[in-house]
Amino acid sequence: MKLMLQELERDLLGDNDVDVGDMFGTALNMEIDGEWSGPARTEPIHEPPKESSSSESNLSSISSNKEASHFSSRTPKQMLIECAAVLAEGNIEGASAIINELRQLVSIHGDPPQRIAAYMVEGLAARVAASGKYLYKALRCKEPPSSDRLAAMQILFEVCPCFKFGFMAANGAIIEAFKDEKRVHIIDFDINQGSQYITLIQSIAKLPGKTPHLRLTGVDDPDSVQRLNGGLQIIGLRLEKLAEVLGVSFEFQAVASRTSLVTPSMLDCRPGEALVVNFAFQLHHMPDESVSTINQRDQLLRMVKSLNPKLVTVVEQDVNTNTSPFFPRFIEAYSYYSTVFESLDVTLPRESQDRMNVERQCLARDIVNIVACEGEERIERYEVAGKWRARMTMAGFTSCPMSPNVIDMIRKLIREYCDRYKLKEDLGALHFGWEGKSLIVASAWR
Repeated sequence: MKLMLQELERDLLGDNDVDVGDMFGTALNMEIDGEWSGPARTEPIHEPPKESSSSESNLSSISSNKEASHFSSRTPKQMLIECAAVLAEGNIEGASAIINELRQLVSIHGDPPQRIAAYMVEGLAARVAASGKYLYKALRCKEPPSSDRLAAMQILFEVCPCFKFGFMAANGAIIEAFKDEKRVHIIDFDINQGSQYITLIQSIAKLPGKTPHLRLTGVDDPDSVQRLNGGLQIIGLRLEKLAEVLGVSFEFQAVASRTSLVTPSMLDCRPGEALVVNFAFQLHHMPDESVSTINQRDQLLRMVKSLNPKLVTVVEQDVNTNTSPFFPRFIEAYSYYSTVFESLDVTLPRESQDRMNVERQCLARDIVNIVACEGEERIERYEVAGKWRARMTMAGFTSCPMSPNVIDMIRKLIREYCDRYKLKEDLGALHFGWEGKSLIVASAWR
């Protein structure tokens, strides 16, 4: 059994970019202090669902704390994979035993393997208890960022360059697209904290000659923390003040609607404007054909194509958590987030509060959802670059390769960070990664 799992682990943890059927979320300040703020929990899992039948399972022999005790000498990674395999076979009791032991060995204050294990084990526990949906909602951000405080997601974009470079690639493509345009309208379906547009406005201000008038439309989900707390208005005012100081003609408007319900008439597209649509870490939240017969993901892309935009930019995590069954999805998520945690460990000191906030407030929520949830409850449905390419092509878009100027600019900035960050161009898209692992892909389309 051990040899079989080790072989499967080696196969699944390979870095091949497989085109199959799909941090980072936008949580700002989440209610997880009681769960992960201290040492690892040791209490057993309560009220697990009835164990499913797995009489023929070759993993069903792991069914008690006594039988699982030999795992203590193994690494957290080995124990996590064993636990996921046991759970995939329906052995709830065996999985629970491993989870309880893992909780005594891992810590959010430890090295990267310990930290990723601390969060992934809670995802496994939530799956056992069928509480992933509720935990994911409980981890929803409580309030938008204030004017004098950087939220964790904004810190993530600064300290983990792959995410920052994804935004920069999109901004570079946008600026290239509206050269010689007098009026530009950007539609963003998830503006988050507006970090991308702070950089964009600053870049526009440096352009030679008369800068274009920029109109920014942010789609505002009625259930989002931004709407509930007036955060989108705060973000709009901040961008307007920045534009005024830098001498950029700018206006901001919010569309209060769920993304799936947005229609062209709600976006106020005007004649004479160069239209740009930006999808940064947003499209993966839209359910597709694997979830419902109403394919909201492709439906949204077709609606955007009907607007006849001059450019569409897409920035997404380069990993498949969409259509993969539970066990291979768990392996893929572990591989991906382990790389992110490792890169953060190099960028920020082990004792850094910023690092802890980023991991707890930006990554834990996504991990729990990917590991614990299925069907409509699984929101974090990432896809690999090849699948996004296929979706964009089917929606009628044509790839628009990043310009040499954009690529050179980003390469120069990468040199200022750790040399383990990598940039690769493939089929017109830019892949940003850590060593040999692609983390973020940015592409542009017409």
